[in-house]
Amino acid sequence: MLDDFMTRAALAGVGVALAAAPLGSFVVWRRMAYFGDATAHAAILGVALSLALQISIFAGAVAVALAMALSVTLLTGRGYAMDTLLGVLAHSALAFGLVAVSFLSGIRIDLMAYLFGDILAVSRGDLAVIWGGAALVVGLIGWRWSALLTSTISEELAYAGGIDPRREQLILTLALAITVAVAIKVVGVLLIAAMLIIPAAAARPLSRTPEQMAMAAAVIGGAAAVIGLQSAYAFDTPAGPSIVCVAAIAFIGTSILRGLRPGE
Repeated sequence: MLDDFMTRAALAGVGVALAAAPLGSFVVWRRMAYFGDATAHAAILGVALSLALQISIFAGAVAVALAMALSVTLLTGRGYAMDTLLGVLAHSALAFGLVAVSFLSGIRIDLMAYLFGDILAVSRGDLAVIWGGAALVVGLIGWRWSALLTSTISEELAYAGGIDPRREQLILTLALAITVAVAIKVVGVLLIAAMLIIPAAAARPLSRTPEQMAMAAAVIGGAAAVIGLQSAYAFDTPAGPSIVCVAAIAFIGTSILRGLRPGE
């Protein structure tokens, strides 16, 4: 069954959706959309370093995405606004990554595949990395779910309960770096933030509890991956952007549904 490239692509998309759903919910709740975008942009520098050093692209992307997220965390509150820091670091990392790629002589690289994804070229090895990373992210978020939720609601409440909000922030940062690394092959660095935010935002009007929102986001993200792939095949459109378009349509639909509810 896994010899069928469309089957591998669908499994890859669902794997990324499962990793992005709970993490994307926290990104929405904490209003960290730009944070996720900045971490994703930094991953292209990780790709360039991985190719230069001949190491795993997954390892390089995780390392650089984590370094970006940690840098933002450490520099916040030192005279710069969060959005300013994210803007400077995100676009600088992307620019340095693109410049670094141009210096890679003797190495063939399809830059568009890393920027916008190449889900149709996912191999069995890629599937193992994607699902392994997704399992790690889901396990990590599940393990710290209560503490993460408490620190998201109120830092004072977290401190009162013996929870360190900064530690929980670092856990989210690590999960975000892993998700970015596994999603590069599927939707590319420029669309990773969309898969984090849009399914979670679409799930919000359908949910009454945080757990319901995370599960609904996983369903919406997985459905967007499968339907987006089918649409790309039928209409000969790019697969990664098609997946994001389907997720965006789901967001519009749930937003309309929310507006039709009395008292909303």
